[in-house]
Formats: sequence, structure tokens, C-alpha cells
Amino acid sequence: MEKKLLNSPQHSDEYTDAAVAEMFLNNALLEFRREKIRKEIDQTLQDGNKELFLKLTAELKKIS
Repeated sequence: MEKKLLNSPQHSDEYTDAAVAEMFLNNALLEFRREKIRKEIDQTLQDGNKELFLKLTAELKKIS
């Protein structure tokens, strides 16, 4: 049986669910951004745009 103290903070399932949902969304957004940058890098290679290639690869390193 779980004991609950009167003055201790209680963690509700809603809080836990919200935290998990936020982590999931943040991870999905980060992966989306990585994939977008990878596609942009591929395009810069096809275009021969070295300056943009270097910028994008630096950005990808920062978020990876």
C-alpha cells in the first residue's frame, strides 16, 4: 500500500502523461529538423554550393 504524506507534492498521472507527450513531440520535431537538414545538404552537394553545405553540416552537428 502506497503512503502519501500530507505536505509532499503529489505527481499525478496527468503530469507524467504531459511530460512524456512533450518529450515525444520534442524528439519528433528534432528528428524532422535533422531529416530536413540532411535533404538540404544533399541538394547543396548536387548544386555544388560549398558555403551552404558547410553551414548546414555545422547546424546538423549542433543538433545531433
